[in-house]
Amino acid sequence: MEIIQEPLSGLFVIKPRVFADHRGHFFESFRHDFVEKLNLHAEFVQDNQSLSNSRIVRGLHFQAPPYAQDKLVRVVTGAVLDVVVDIRKSSPTYGRHFSIELTADNFLMVLIPKGFAHGFVTLQDQTIFQYKCTEYYHPEAEGGILWKSPSLNINWQVENPVLSAKDELHPEFSGFNSPFD
Repeated sequence: MEIIQEPLSGLFVIKPRVFADHRGHFFESFRHDFVEKLNLHAEFVQDNQSLSNSRIVRGLHFQAPPYAQDKLVRVVTGAVLDVVVDIRKSSPTYGRHFSIELTADNFLMVLIPKGFAHGFVTLQDQTIFQYKCTEYYHPEAEGGILWKSPSLNINWQVENPVLSAKDELHPEFSGFNSPFD
C-alpha cells in the first residue's frame, strides 16, 4: 500500500497494490499494520455501506466528541467525489477542504481523522460506498455543516443534486461552532 499525506494534517490517501489478470483483480482493502504506521492507535469497530444513484449528496457529517470517529472510506462500485473539511479549531488548515474522486476502478481510499466533516456526491448510478469507523454511531453526537456553504466554496461537480431534508438544514460554515479544539 502506498500512503500519501495530503495537505490537511492527518488526512491520508491510500493507494493499494492491485493484482489484476484475466480473472479479475485482488487487493488488500485493509491492513491493521498500515494504520499503525500512521501512528493512529485506533481500532475500527463498525463498517457502514450505502447504495446511491447518481447526483446524491450525503454530508457534510461528523460525530462530536466523545464519540468522534476516524474513518477509512472507499468505493466498491461506481464513483464519488469525496469531500472532507477540517473542523479542528486549533488546526492551521481549519475551514479548508480537500476533495478526491474515489472509484471502483482507481481503488483509492481515504483515511479521515477525527475533527473532519465528511461528505460525498455520487457520480454514477448504483454506487456502493463503504467506510470503517473507530467509534460506534451515536445519534446524540451527530453533527453537520451545510454542504453548499458559500464560505467553503466546494465544487461538488454536479448540478441539481439530491439531498435528504436533514442535510439541507445543517448550519452554514461561517456560523458553525465546531466541537473540536
